[in-house]
Amino acid sequence: MGLGKTVQALALILADREAGVRRPVLIACPVSVVSNWKKEAERFTPGLPVLVHHGVDRSKSSDFARLVADHAVVITSYALLGRDFETLREVRWGGVILDEAQNVKNPRTMQSRAARALQADYRIALTGTPVENHVGDLWSIMEFLNPALLGTEADFKKNFFTPIESGDKEAAERLSRLTRPFVLRRLKSDKTIIRDLPDKLEMKVFCNLTREQASLYAAVGREAESSIEGVDGIKRRGLIIAALTRLKQICNHPAHFLGDDSVLEGRSGKLARLGEMLEEVLESGERALVFTQYAEMGKLLQSHLASVFGQEVLFLHGGVPRAQRDEMVAKFQDPGSGPSIFVLSLKAGGSGLNLTRATHVFHYDRWWNPAVENQATDRAHRIGQTSRVQVHKFVCAGTLEEKIDAMLERKKGVAERIVGAGEGWLTELSNAELREVFALSAEATGD
Repeated sequence: MGLGKTVQALALILADREAGVRRPVLIACPVSVVSNWKKEAERFTPGLPVLVHHGVDRSKSSDFARLVADHAVVITSYALLGRDFETLREVRWGGVILDEAQNVKNPRTMQSRAARALQADYRIALTGTPVENHVGDLWSIMEFLNPALLGTEADFKKNFFTPIESGDKEAAERLSRLTRPFVLRRLKSDKTIIRDLPDKLEMKVFCNLTREQASLYAAVGREAESSIEGVDGIKRRGLIIAALTRLKQICNHPAHFLGDDSVLEGRSGKLARLGEMLEEVLESGERALVFTQYAEMGKLLQSHLASVFGQEVLFLHGGVPRAQRDEMVAKFQDPGSGPSIFVLSLKAGGSGLNLTRATHVFHYDRWWNPAVENQATDRAHRIGQTSRVQVHKFVCAGTLEEKIDAMLERKKGVAERIVGAGEGWLTELSNAELREVFALSAEATGD
């Protein structure tokens, strides 16, 4: 995450090209990263002919193989990997590189099946989040890289997934031994790898609920407790996820939960604290990224912060076209008059972007997956950053946010051995444990 995976991949392609290899290399990546790959190739390997296979004018004719033969690199998106598979399969690729390879974590999706079926001399998966939701994600990536190394999906579930999710350390170590020879992992804490990356300081910012938030929270919490009694299986998991979502929305802002476009000022302790901290950021002439997992909350933040500070606030979400994303990034990175605040939805803006003008990163609401949060943070804390990066993780005291954060801290040792941890474990908590999570503690309002 920010340690030069793109440059290393381009260097490999260039070395092969100079050694006489003429087969083109296919790079599949999220649509938000297509332009970044093209620009990085122009910057670091200007001698490599690059073709972007994207957009309505892309070639899908029978002469596609002849067209790509004149290029060293072909860049496409994951969506087109599946949609244009019949065209892409006609080429014997020198290599297939998956960037942000967690996008093939579900082995049954069209893009995952297409990636595994392409013919190539070698395969590479680039990701800072090999385990995004649970250890099962690793099977799909390794099946792309080295088919059958970890057995069938059923074998993997029996021998690794189920034992590891149950806390079996020996199974985790066996999995690590099997995959370690195929994994090149670079850590920012290793000064032998990078000596000039500034420090990253992480801190939790505890906020109180307003009385309105506390009242809504208590009511939804009681309703959630009663709804899961006597229910099991998929229906129980669905009820738990829905309840967790509603409670998180209330912690963000009553208007986020109610969806009524009502006034924002003075109704959310978290929003008030964000405003106070951003004021200090702006006064010092610095810039900030604000991540939220909800597009709806992102819209509220953009409108509110633009009004409070009287300046443009950018907002990147999944519905923003690629060209507009590129414009936003260029505008924010402008060292002169660029906007100081960039709001991003976690899934759309959490990978593939270089936003090193930011020196502050705010996680307005928590994803409860350290790997995903860290990847978002590394939009700013990456090669090219020259200043210390301060990371602020907002937590509403006395709510599920604080309680789940404490659970994550207790799980951290196990999570790091597996490389990541997801959110699915929350649905497996007992009713008694969920009652504790849903309950509102006395310190929530700070009164």
